[in-house]
Amino acid sequence: MNLTNMLQYLIILLDKASVPYCHVPSMMSKNKGLMPLETLRRGIVFAMKENLNIQFVYPTYELPAEYEEVIESIDHTKIKPATQAEGADVLVIEDWTHHMPDDIDGATCIIHASRIELREYLMKVKELLGRVARLNVVLTDTEAFRDEDIDSYSSLLNELSDYLIDFFKQGRLVQLNLLTDRLLLTQMNNCGVGDTTVTLAPNGRFYLCPAFYHEDEGQSVGDLATGLNIKNRQLLRLDYAPICRHCDAFHCCRCIWMNSRLTLDANTPGHQQCVIAHLERNASRALLQKMETEGIRMSNTHDIEEIDYLDPFNNYKQWK
Repeated sequence: MNLTNMLQYLIILLDKASVPYCHVPSMMSKNKGLMPLETLRRGIVFAMKENLNIQFVYPTYELPAEYEEVIESIDHTKIKPATQAEGADVLVIEDWTHHMPDDIDGATCIIHASRIELREYLMKVKELLGRVARLNVVLTDTEAFRDEDIDSYSSLLNELSDYLIDFFKQGRLVQLNLLTDRLLLTQMNNCGVGDTTVTLAPNGRFYLCPAFYHEDEGQSVGDLATGLNIKNRQLLRLDYAPICRHCDAFHCCRCIWMNSRLTLDANTPGHQQCVIAHLERNASRALLQKMETEGIRMSNTHDIEEIDYLDPFNNYKQWK
């Protein structure tokens, strides 16, 4: 079987210190190492041959002009730090304490935060929601989540929900991934690493995602010279996921890297990831009810069924 079959996206890390945009810890990507220009060209050719959409992930410094010229030779998406916002499609806000630049107005932004930081900078989140079109919050402490944290995270989500209602009343249908994504989905919309997405690192090798590259460069799944070599690739797919294929927390990123750390099985999430996703799912249901009470209409929303569990594994008797 052609290993590029079903792939849709090629993520190209332009530097070893490309800005982290997902669950890869930021300290993993501090050492600079610019991708050789010839590797960049070959990566673009690979994407063209395989008909893949390219997402370029930028470092915090300005690239040499010859790099920008090569990048602009093909259609793409730019993921850039907010400090290098010009021409970006997605902005990564790296520091809560910095003044938020004007470039974020109307933008799609990503910010990393622990649950403690979300609480501490709640007013900053509200400020961001008042300016951006979409805010993706990436939780940095999922692995540390415990069942005794359920009430506090539910309360936090409820406060964020109230902020959204206030903005909706003003006619600003801003999106917040933790709460609004599930309103619009009818099937799983996960990150799809190794299935629909693969990453090209500065060393010319392929990785399932940037996290695997930063954790251990020996975890490559091929290179530009020999092609992709993802072993047992079907075991990364949703239809081979014994828990996830029965789940309706459709917004869950289903992080393969985190799965590997928590359960030693790339296709099976840990209890922490499942509970967090279901708390967000239930908060999305409550948000929808608030919207209905306030007479707020958002196109393409879907009803969310009430459930009595937070970990789908506890509902296994209902699986068919």
